[in-house]
Amino acid sequence: MLKVITAPETLAIEGQSIFLAGSIEQDTAENWQDRLIRQLSEAAWQGTILNPRRAEWDASWEQVATNPQFAEQVNWELAALENADRIALYFDPNTRSPISLLELGLFARTGKMIVYCPTGFWRKGNVDIVCQRYQVRQVESFEELVKGLREG
Repeated sequence: MLKVITAPETLAIEGQSIFLAGSIEQDTAENWQDRLIRQLSEAAWQGTILNPRRAEWDASWEQVATNPQFAEQVNWELAALENADRIALYFDPNTRSPISLLELGLFARTGKMIVYCPTGFWRKGNVDIVCQRYQVRQVESFEELVKGLREG
């Protein structure tokens, strides 16, 4: 059974878990998370998906540590990243994705990342070099990302 936990729900992880890191950029990025969840579900993947794309996100929230909603989101994401068995990281070429770049830096050495960074992403060279240096698995398409997650 596939279970989806969305921020800021309690991290009640069952089975293998995947955190969906990558482009959101206050909802300007494509909703690739829903597409990935749908494809894993259709493939009968079993485990828990940790999805940071929060349904009730308010872009007017001040992004400071003293803002309770913002702090809750960031702390949820960090806890989910730390507890996930695997991290799927997608860089939407139509975004800048500074937080996704931060996530890559924080978790590149964990051995649990799989990265899809298409041609056109503004810092693809940096992503490629970090992945090469720290032996982070990279894939060349969204379909390969899904397949890599299914297969482990």
